[in-house]
Amino acid sequence: MDSPADLPFDERRADALITVTAHSAAGPSLRVRSAQVLIMDRSLSMSRHKLDEAKRAMRAAIDTLRDGTLLAVVAGNHQAEVIFPPTGGLAVVDARSREDAKLRVAGQLAEGGTAIGQWLDRARDLFASVESPGTVRHAVLYTDGKDEHETPEQLAEVLAACADRFICHARGLGEDWHHDELLRITQALHGTAEAVITIADLTEDFTRLMREAQRIVVPRLYLGLRLNSRFRLAFVRQTRPTEADLTVCQARGGEIHVPLGSWPAESRQYQVSLRFDPDTLAVDELMRAASVTLHAEFPDGTRRPCSESAAMAVRRRATPGFGIVRSPDLTRVENERELGMAMRACADAQLRGDLDRADRELRLATGLAESLKDTARLRLLRAVATTGPDGRPRLRRDASRGQMLRIGVDSTKTVSRPAEPRELSVRDTGLLRVCPRCDTTATSPTAKFCEECGHPFGAGGPVDAL
Repeated sequence: MDSPADLPFDERRADALITVTAHSAAGPSLRVRSAQVLIMDRSLSMSRHKLDEAKRAMRAAIDTLRDGTLLAVVAGNHQAEVIFPPTGGLAVVDARSREDAKLRVAGQLAEGGTAIGQWLDRARDLFASVESPGTVRHAVLYTDGKDEHETPEQLAEVLAACADRFICHARGLGEDWHHDELLRITQALHGTAEAVITIADLTEDFTRLMREAQRIVVPRLYLGLRLNSRFRLAFVRQTRPTEADLTVCQARGGEIHVPLGSWPAESRQYQVSLRFDPDTLAVDELMRAASVTLHAEFPDGTRRPCSESAAMAVRRRATPGFGIVRSPDLTRVENERELGMAMRACADAQLRGDLDRADRELRLATGLAESLKDTARLRLLRAVATTGPDGRPRLRRDASRGQMLRIGVDSTKTVSRPAEPRELSVRDTGLLRVCPRCDTTATSPTAKFCEECGHPFGAGGPVDAL
């Protein structure tokens, strides 16, 4: 955790960067059970070629699923219909049900409009029918158009109802959708958004996406914050591998719990920002502003700590304007966020025909990407740039809508960086610590000794905090 302690005398804000890493347990482990809902756009805008390619991608995704996975398929237009299983709910995947699901996908025809909120609401109902606690609930959808048959307020209401119920990845197909809608969905539901401009690429993308989903080792993870009474939470943002504002918070046992979604074995980084009145802090006194603990959903349905607590400590210095050097990592995170905002502003301006604004935002974004050495986002920007009559960079006038949509949707992707020296770490919650001497399962994932016989668990158990 990167949490600079020293604060200027008149500072009102304290920030920390928290790196969280999920590991698979060493040796053989029980797989976390998975429930998958595949959502296909069958609106009228899906031409025959697009729908044929989308069906191929959906069938390939179904083929990747392991036997025993729970599956449902929703076909969406201005309504949402569960086309598999025909009885509703979710079906257990085996050879027979897999073929049945693919046949029902193949029989879909394009008709109607687009109401993505209804599709997601139907997925929420399906996941609510899953009785097994600790099950990974994962949805994936594609759409080739804008969400035209419901209001933004209606979509917001559905997203609020779906938050922390399941994760969802979204794909924009072709060039007639809008990046803002996809990012809104995936940020609320802890997923990723991608532009699939070439329709034939959807099969490879879906196959990769479903294989990654089956490597999830943490069904649900939460960042627990216990604040000193003099501090209040301003925001929590995910900063890597993608940027997202995490606005959904839950009060639980004197802590604030921030849902972090379901995870494969990877590292993610979060920025926690607190606000306070400087006059309430004693000068030159080191004090704990917050304690941070990870909580995970376990196979028995309970939510329990899966790491030791880390302290976020601050100290108010005596001199106004005290020259404290800001954390370079926090500075980089804020510059990365500004880069993403400039990229989205550039795409939005070009899509509405405001080329002067698009040129200005392109120059700002390019400069930030160069200073950050963000080669991935810089490559996207340079692909649509040229030199104007005044010798300065400007947007190419023949830049395609697809290129601008990709710039918009990829604006939230940040450069992967090594984990901080101190990090919170959660190992595979599919297993608790089991005593090798008496087979007693520990009630706490961080237990050091067996509660029954006293045998030491030692290091390297399923859940450890570094």
